[in-house]
Amino acid sequence: MNAYTIACTSILMVAGTLADRLGRRRVFTASMILFGAASLGCGMAQTIAMLIACRVVQGAGGGAMLICLIAILSNAYRDGAERGRAFAIWGIVFGTGLGIGPLFGGLIASLVGWRWVFLIHGPLTVLTLVLVFATIRESRAASTHKMDLAGMVTLSLSVLGLTSFIIEGPKYGFDSPVMIAIAVAALVSAAIFVAAERLSSHPMVDFSVFRIPHFTGAIMGSAGVNFSFWPLLIYLPLYFENGIGYDRTTTGFILLAYTLPALLLPPLGEQLALRYSPRNVIPGGLLLIGLGCWAITLGLAWAPPGWLALLPGCILTGVGLGLANTPSSNAATGAVDADRAGMASGIETTVRYIALSANIALMGLVLLIGVRSFLLHSAGGLDGAHASEMAERLLTDGIGFDTILSPQQKLDRFLALRQGFETLTLYAGLAAAFFAASSFIAFRRDTRRAVGLAQ
Repeated sequence: MNAYTIACTSILMVAGTLADRLGRRRVFTASMILFGAASLGCGMAQTIAMLIACRVVQGAGGGAMLICLIAILSNAYRDGAERGRAFAIWGIVFGTGLGIGPLFGGLIASLVGWRWVFLIHGPLTVLTLVLVFATIRESRAASTHKMDLAGMVTLSLSVLGLTSFIIEGPKYGFDSPVMIAIAVAALVSAAIFVAAERLSSHPMVDFSVFRIPHFTGAIMGSAGVNFSFWPLLIYLPLYFENGIGYDRTTTGFILLAYTLPALLLPPLGEQLALRYSPRNVIPGGLLLIGLGCWAITLGLAWAPPGWLALLPGCILTGVGLGLANTPSSNAATGAVDADRAGMASGIETTVRYIALSANIALMGLVLLIGVRSFLLHSAGGLDGAHASEMAERLLTDGIGFDTILSPQQKLDRFLALRQGFETLTLYAGLAAAFFAASSFIAFRRDTRRAVGLAQ
């Protein structure tokens, strides 16, 4: 998982620049072939090392695919209404994968084995390539300049280092010599990148786009959904399976309440954005995510254990994502000229992935702290070392990792898990609310500017 995320995040901005310069369909086609071939390699891997290596290549292909896809949509549909419909359809497809992907993948793994979770991408790649050549016309930036190799290399190294530090830090220790060296290298690469871009006459990242309030507000929306909704989706199954004791199939159906609105609501989100402007819809969607997370917190704290207690919060959170997710991508690419759609898409998606990578690690830490706090301060409180060890065992193995437990021990362990998830969902709600406010303030700059020009 880490290999895929690190490779995907590191390639995003480079892929966006190459798509603008070399042709979006051409780079999309190459990335599809790369992704399909790597998927077949994953399915046929005979060793863990080979599987991880293929996952790296798969991540690079997947990241480039996503960047090119958004840039192709933005270039093909210039009119606001048409662009909104296109992104709404994309949001439906995206939501379909989100909703049924885990269930479908689990079914494939159960019936024919885990390898086919990867091998199935072979025929899907061929089908997609046929559709690409039948329907998509080539597009690229109107002006062609010398490739910004210095920017491409230093940005990739800085993102690679930052993502690796965030993801691998909890495993090796953030204060370990290796992690410190990676962080320093990432910061140095970032500093060189900023200097190179400011000195370049044709930079791969034009920092002036951040002076566009519409673009900045949309970027805050993209970061917000990845600082709240998506990482929480990774951790909620731990509560249902390790806390309450549901099996994976039951957990998958329960999570549909969390993910299904993302399938159903993107068209509504785009229609609302067209009618009321993204400056209102994106912060509003993020605020709904925050309220949904806090509703889950209340369900954990005050209701009997079970999925019904969390259902209202899950639905509200999913509604917020359905309203804010695709308008954020649409607004970010729509805020710049069509020639810079690849760059804008690269920035937006890079922000998403870095936010996701950072918050997977942060949420894991918050969850662990919440569980550990209960174990430290409960009636039979453990000391610090034992509380930390017990918290990790509860999160990975569930309540019943010992063969013999008294009813009181089972209750204490469940209460520890519940407090951890209360802390986690409270944090997720705060993160969503923070980015809702940040997005609203950024968009307001655009309103104030328009008022000033009118006066």
